[in-house]
Amino acid sequence: MSGNIIDGKQTAAAIREDIKRGTEKLIQERGIQPGLAVVLVGEDPASQVYVRNKEKACVNVGMYSEVHRLPEATTQEKLLTLISQLGSDDRIHGILVQLPLPKHIDEKAVIDAIPPEKDVDGFHPVSVGNMVIGDECYLPCTPAGIIELIKRTGLELAGKHAVVVGRSNIVGKPVALLLLHEHATVSICHSRTPDLAAITTQADVLVVAVGRANMIKREHVKPGAIVIDVGVNRLPDGKLAGDVDFADVKDVAGSITPVPGGVGPMTITMLLKNTLQAASRR
Repeated sequence: MSGNIIDGKQTAAAIREDIKRGTEKLIQERGIQPGLAVVLVGEDPASQVYVRNKEKACVNVGMYSEVHRLPEATTQEKLLTLISQLGSDDRIHGILVQLPLPKHIDEKAVIDAIPPEKDVDGFHPVSVGNMVIGDECYLPCTPAGIIELIKRTGLELAGKHAVVVGRSNIVGKPVALLLLHEHATVSICHSRTPDLAAITTQADVLVVAVGRANMIKREHVKPGAIVIDVGVNRLPDGKLAGDVDFADVKDVAGSITPVPGGVGPMTITMLLKNTLQAASRR
């Protein structure tokens, strides 16, 4: 068996074309150009790359983009003041504060300060609460992208066993909830799960988000399973690797995402989708 490669770049490109058309229609029919404000505090190299990519993606689909780059020493008070200003700015429909933040800033206080109607990252407690109970909300971008990739394989999730390895608030917990909403039977594994392979080999869908390079091997995977690798790990030689040992697993899996080029491109795409929705609901 040789796994089908799930091409996140191709899927993201197709969705962005739909977003571009939706943006053009909103501008033409209602005179509203969707606007996204991204706030970056500090000089973290990875964050700078992410922010540049978000800025470029906005421009490519016809959205208005603002990037606020603040020095590392920015106070929490100043950051909260900026968020308040963006919250009342009619040009801005979505606000994203790039994480991680410097240690002297309370991350939770910053997330809580973003108005839920502009919380296109889906991290505000109101957004999370609505997601839990199944009410309308902006879904967190990476988990939403994962569900989209799974659906595009043609698999009917209802009744399938999905196993999530990882329990972070950003990926593990929300993707498990979204899988539940699709009527899958969901198991969550983590660092204290004994005999990990005994659980993961039951999975029709295996989502791995732990941040440990090449942790999942072929003995962890049920033949024919869909394997979604969320991890992005920098190896000593400078190359990127996922949490799944791609070379070892690809011939066992039915479908598998590569790293890079799998889940990554979907995250910004779902951010754009949320921003378009936010502008449409104005």
